[in-house]
Amino acid sequence: MAGETPQEMEKLENGTAAEPEIKYRGWTAMPYVIGNETFEKLGTIGTAANLLVYLTTIFHMKSVTAATLLNVFNGTTNLTPLLGAFLSDTYLGRYITLGFASVSSQLGMLVLTLTAAISKLHPPQCDEGQKCAGPSPAQLAVLFCSFGLLIIGAGGIRPCNLAFGADQFNPHTESGRRGINSFFNWYYFTFTTAMMISSTFIIYIQSNISWALGLAIPTILMSFSCAFFFLGSRLYVKVKPEGSPFTSIAQVLVVAFRKRGLKQPDDPKTSLFNPPHFSSLVTKLPYTDQFRCLDKAAITTPMDEIKPDGHAADPRRLCSLQQVEQVKCLARIIPIWATGIIFHVSTIQETTFIVFQALQADRHFGKSKFEIPAASFNVFAMLALTVWIPIYDRILAPWLQRATGKEGGLTLLQRMGIGIVLSVVAMIVSGLVEERRRSYAIHRPTLGTASSGGAISSFSSFWLVPQLVILGFAEAFNVIGQVEFYYKQFPENMRSIAGGLLFCGLACANYLSGLMVTIVHRTTGHNGGENWLAGDLNKGRLDYFYFLIALIGVLDLMLFIAFARWYKYKGLDDRSEIALEKSKSRDSHV
Repeated sequence: MAGETPQEMEKLENGTAAEPEIKYRGWTAMPYVIGNETFEKLGTIGTAANLLVYLTTIFHMKSVTAATLLNVFNGTTNLTPLLGAFLSDTYLGRYITLGFASVSSQLGMLVLTLTAAISKLHPPQCDEGQKCAGPSPAQLAVLFCSFGLLIIGAGGIRPCNLAFGADQFNPHTESGRRGINSFFNWYYFTFTTAMMISSTFIIYIQSNISWALGLAIPTILMSFSCAFFFLGSRLYVKVKPEGSPFTSIAQVLVVAFRKRGLKQPDDPKTSLFNPPHFSSLVTKLPYTDQFRCLDKAAITTPMDEIKPDGHAADPRRLCSLQQVEQVKCLARIIPIWATGIIFHVSTIQETTFIVFQALQADRHFGKSKFEIPAASFNVFAMLALTVWIPIYDRILAPWLQRATGKEGGLTLLQRMGIGIVLSVVAMIVSGLVEERRRSYAIHRPTLGTASSGGAISSFSSFWLVPQLVILGFAEAFNVIGQVEFYYKQFPENMRSIAGGLLFCGLACANYLSGLMVTIVHRTTGHNGGENWLAGDLNKGRLDYFYFLIALIGVLDLMLFIAFARWYKYKGLDDRSEIALEKSKSRDSHV
């Protein structure tokens, strides 16, 4: 090892390669990262928020056709992040993936804006007899082209933007870890702020002034997002990909199956194949005694050849302890992720049935004639989340950290558990409020007839606000906790995939919610009666549906507690612990 500097020797001793030291700029790079993300969210959410109305009014699609198209579009945008994450972690890296995806989203918004601004790119207006011509194949081709570009953009941006922002902080220093924790909170703060602006200001312009202008504004905002991203290029930490993590996972599973007949070693920590670790990106993991069947992939047999550098000659026959522990990390995370799907079923209701409740309640603001749009009520959940995040990040978290001695005040799993509890409370409150609203509609004078044909209750729609506020708090605890949990607990070479996992859970929750609605429709309301989810809520029993979700949420909470007690946080081996202590010491002197 002649010619190596003392610093390089230290890195080799601590299990990392002698590579140039990474310069983390932390909050110095954040104006560009957060600026990029804020304008990106304003642009994409402002474009997608009102697409159903755009397709039915400008493209003259039937409501069923438009809803089906958007379901496919939304489902695809929630699933493609897994592909984008794979390409990022395996070949491209997060910087290139984000840059390419941002440009793709920009082009998609531009094409969609042109479909509204250029008359030949959308059907003509309906004639006096209200006969409406549908879109031509060429017009549909341009529309689908814009959707395709937006899907590509979502596939690259969604899994990478959070991980890329967190990459700018040094995870081995106290200040760096505090920066990562704050970044996750402030990221979600900008996300909900963008949703509120899109759900009010941008939708108003699209629906009441001009579709061309209403779509052009998000397109311009997305241009700002691209500009912010590329202007900060010289400051960014650009983590290089280290090859396909899925190949390593497959190798462990296959080799463990092939060696399933071998006897388990008495002392796995010293007996399993554990070659030198030369990655500056991926943490060296200690041995854990969970999923011990996978340990057999790292048992050395006389048939296994070892190269002079200490690594296996054929990784298809012998895996390292590091590879095995990375697979164990994923196996521990999956049950926690599954409980998050049930949690999202609760939050989905704030954009569906709560709107129908508002339509059949008194939406007047005081005694004035002004009525709050039913679709705008979900802003209260976003507002609660947006107000809570800075209070928790700046006031409550530091106090809890001093009181508990834990980083961030609460563990990630504790925060996620609190979110599940709040979601159950929100569903119970929702059921009680709906029961009261329905009673008012049946037994007291009504204010007219809703579009569904049901009577509008004199019950004030502002009674819906408490359940929305509770759901906002639930998201603040659980969703932000999920994002941070996946980022910190996934192996470092799979952090983009960790970012895509949340959206995969959202997609599963949407499918599960749709399945629940279908089952309730088919199994309730027998003997000539209306089912629980009747078009006229006064004839249905939406409160029962909310109580059903609350019951499922209780079962989900019980599973979560069991999985959380069983879960072992990703740790460091002894050499990495020594390196981390040295980093802490250097950070304290700074």
